[in-house]
Amino acid sequence: MCAIDLLYWRNVKQSGAVFSSVLLLLFSLTQFSVVSVGAYLALAALSASISFRIYKSVLQAVQKTDEGHPFKAYLEIEIALSQDQISKYADKILLYSNTCMKELRRLFLVQDLVDSLKFAVLMWLLTYVGALFNGLTLLILAVVSMFTMPVVYEKHQAQIDQYVGLIRTQVNSVVGKIQAKIPGAKRKEE
Repeated sequence: MCAIDLLYWRNVKQSGAVFSSVLLLLFSLTQFSVVSVGAYLALAALSASISFRIYKSVLQAVQKTDEGHPFKAYLEIEIALSQDQISKYADKILLYSNTCMKELRRLFLVQDLVDSLKFAVLMWLLTYVGALFNGLTLLILAVVSMFTMPVVYEKHQAQIDQYVGLIRTQVNSVVGKIQAKIPGAKRKEE
């Protein structure tokens, strides 16, 4: 099962379980600290596994069978990361970090005036977003959007594309007018 299938609700039971679990976790974090939520989750998992182990042991004793440890198959699975896996993920993180640092350097040192101005406007808008919402609320909104927007777009794609096209035309028009009035703001032909 891939993430796209979850977000498009291809299997309603699995998508519902993942969506409700993530939302429950995030809402729990709004009321309790991360340490408390982690401890409660660990206690719940440990209680379930201990109860299941005791249940199976009693069942084996009553039925006089010798099935062994109920989690034996899981205990024998190798869960260590290989050096190749760690190297692959470290290389990806390194590439992503370097790309981000180069882009931030380009924006903060005003290599391209238009891009730096766009970044400044984005940061200014984020100050208002930050005043209205905390990070956890934004994360909850992002999760809800991730599980609802793909389905809404899939059902109403033609209308959404039409309105996005109109908005894009207006934004490009305004950006073009601003670029024409600011000296040195002409975009390089790419």
